[in-house]
Amino acid sequence: MALELKLKAIAVINKVVIKPSENLYTQSLRGFFEEIARLTLFAIRFVKEWIRPPYEASEVLKQMYLIGYKSFPLVAITGFIMGLVLTIQSRPTLVEFGAESWLPSMVAISIIREIGPVITALIFAGKVGSGIGAELASMKASEQIDAMEVSGINPFKYLVVTRILSTTLMLPVLVILADLISLYGAYVGVNLKGDVSFHLFFLQIFAKLSFADVFPALIKTFFFGFAVGLIGCYKGFTATQGTEGVGIRQTPPWYWDL
Repeated sequence: MALELKLKAIAVINKVVIKPSENLYTQSLRGFFEEIARLTLFAIRFVKEWIRPPYEASEVLKQMYLIGYKSFPLVAITGFIMGLVLTIQSRPTLVEFGAESWLPSMVAISIIREIGPVITALIFAGKVGSGIGAELASMKASEQIDAMEVSGINPFKYLVVTRILSTTLMLPVLVILADLISLYGAYVGVNLKGDVSFHLFFLQIFAKLSFADVFPALIKTFFFGFAVGLIGCYKGFTATQGTEGVGIRQTPPWYWDL
């Protein structure tokens, strides 16, 4: 009798505790790959709709203004602080080794190669990606997307394609502007404890920069912008659960972009 009770207890534990945990792990893993597959199909549909006419040029320009111009103040402030802080923190170490003259070129290469594109893309994802996700999710919840389909308008082309193209084209522009403002912030940082002319500062920068530093950094910003727009549009356009889905879909886009 006692043995039977022990066997029943073990069976209950295996059924209630162990198996659900295994199922939870399997479901999470399967859900992840299913989400990747749906996102891939979404990207393929974007390419098809982008190539197929008619083209919503006016809406693309409008979204470029809203996405790019409206994001510039935040990007500019972040860029200036980035260049200023990096210069102030790097200067003491270079002074110890007698390499203070390398400060402008070191900061410039660090910003242009990696720090500028990555930090700007993160700021862009947090502001624009979440905004696109929330906007499309609210349109989905209020049935505006269904109304567009009934009216004969292709909502995917009008809402999704235009936003993805806008993020892809505007992020490189914002990165270039952020890099320039960061270099100006570095110039301000150098002159907090020194006296370097504007001409000499940028002369030292361009003497060390090469095409191999600028071109790869610029190319990858197009992929960053595409990822931000694609994930934001995917999360918003496929939102469910009514108004509750707006909040659910607002947060994931920015950390998916990471």
